[in-house]
Amino acid sequence: MPLLLLVSLLWACSFGLIKHLSGSGLDGTFLSATRLGLALLVFLPFLRLRGLAPRTALALTGIGAVQFGLMYLAYNESFRFLAAHEVALLTLTTPLFVTLLADAFDRTLRVRALLAALLAVLGGAAIVAKSVPTAGTFTGVALIQLSNFAFALGQILYRRLRAQQPALLDRDVFGLLYAGAFVIALAATFTRDISVDLKTPQLLVILYLGLIASGLGFFLWNLGATRVTAGTLAAMNNAKIPLAVAVSLVVFGESADWVRLAISATLMSLAVWLAERSPRAIPKK
Repeated sequence: MPLLLLVSLLWACSFGLIKHLSGSGLDGTFLSATRLGLALLVFLPFLRLRGLAPRTALALTGIGAVQFGLMYLAYNESFRFLAAHEVALLTLTTPLFVTLLADAFDRTLRVRALLAALLAVLGGAAIVAKSVPTAGTFTGVALIQLSNFAFALGQILYRRLRAQQPALLDRDVFGLLYAGAFVIALAATFTRDISVDLKTPQLLVILYLGLIASGLGFFLWNLGATRVTAGTLAAMNNAKIPLAVAVSLVVFGESADWVRLAISATLMSLAVWLAERSPRAIPKK
């Protein structure tokens, strides 16, 4: 439990820091590639390829390209259009995508999951509903939902692969996921005309995001996950969200419509609760 709390705090600070970098004009694709490259360096010493089938290695690389690469590209880009606390709250839909995607792969349909998705949409609309909505606002929402979808899809694909190959050790192959993620993020940088002039504070933030939040954070999270019950782990998966909202508002001084924030949080929390219940699935014909 202490490890999960520590990582939740590390990740909660990331939202405000990324918004600060975005506000200073740092390109999102450059940040994604740099952060993933640093995280890859953390996992490379643990990488073990001996005895790993090329097909499995390729599958792991592809999963990483989606789960971390595409996810980070969309996630970092969303900060151009949304406040940090809005991004944090909108990540709450990730478990809904996990449920819906798991159902899709298992060829089942759960009505509660669909109702939860609808509630999540309403919750997302509440957080971004302003007197004069802009195209950028809706772009930001779409980007963060793409990020959530990619992260959820990667989790489902990785879980299915691990179920088929239980002999694999996570620490031995996790570097391949980050390798795939780094490649797709690096490729994305060539689509932009990027000019980088990093000041020392910005460099320190990037090092923190890459080495600590991503690299060390994922390692400690996996370690902590082995020491708690499944129920505690499920609850801690969303613990970073209220923490991130609080840090963004208090530490980074963002302003928010508290009524709108409360409505959104209530609807999205209800959606997650509804989706994580275990009703009988309805098989699809």
